[in-house]
Amino acid sequence: MSPVVEEVRLSLPHIELAAHMSGPEHGLPVIALHGWLDNANSFARLAPKLKGLRIAALDFAGHGHSDHRPRGAGYALADYAFDVLRVAEQLGWERFALLGHSLGAIVSVMIAGSCPGRVTHLALIDGIMPRSGPVEDTAEHMGQALQAQLDLEHKRKSVHPTLERAINARMKGLVAVSREAAELLAQRGLMPVPGGYSWRSDSRLTLPSPLRLTDEQAMSFVQRVNCPATLVVAEQGMLTSHSELLDQLPFNLERLPGGHHLHLNDEAGATLVADCFNRFFAVP
Repeated sequence: MSPVVEEVRLSLPHIELAAHMSGPEHGLPVIALHGWLDNANSFARLAPKLKGLRIAALDFAGHGHSDHRPRGAGYALADYAFDVLRVAEQLGWERFALLGHSLGAIVSVMIAGSCPGRVTHLALIDGIMPRSGPVEDTAEHMGQALQAQLDLEHKRKSVHPTLERAINARMKGLVAVSREAAELLAQRGLMPVPGGYSWRSDSRLTLPSPLRLTDEQAMSFVQRVNCPATLVVAEQGMLTSHSELLDQLPFNLERLPGGHHLHLNDEAGATLVADCFNRFFAVP
């Protein structure tokens, strides 16, 4: 029998977000956060394999079926973190666990470091800290980001003439995924438009961040995490070249075969990740 997944709308004071709710009603509360330009279906393979968890898998603002932010607003990491805290309030969860992939892992660490009393467990997949840059490049980088924001007004989203073409494009994106993963993400991410299909995601998500944290600032969030934390590192993922950073982390590390989306690309990868997290959440 297929696991029951409930589609919900969360009307927050400042925005409406979409989410998938699954797992036993009285299970451990978990908010699941997907990666950049993905959506709640990022956890479609993994969530049914996790035991005893009540999972709210969000579509981040600007992604999937969630609302886009108003004109003039942006998508800073702190804004995502605030959204998650509002979601927890809406669900009546004073304390909760976080399950994050990529961007979702970064936001999870920021919340756990900023509000350590709220987070019970931190389960991360191939993501840990925001991208940093040399301090001396700060002004130049902000100038480039502001210009990119101005230029966006004159750009139009890509339209794919067929569903097949849209799925193929997602397979070959900045981070390649399997066909099965692309199809799952397309279920929530594509919408019909004149001439074919386009992705629902807000075009502003592709803009560079005006400000980046320094390495020291980013690490300050890691150092304030006081709950149990496990990081799954994909052997063909985005963290393998950062061995020096990984050695500094006070988290349990689990290295697994697979790419950046190992929890979504196939059932075997999802099973490996689920086995890690089931052991993690089962420890009292």
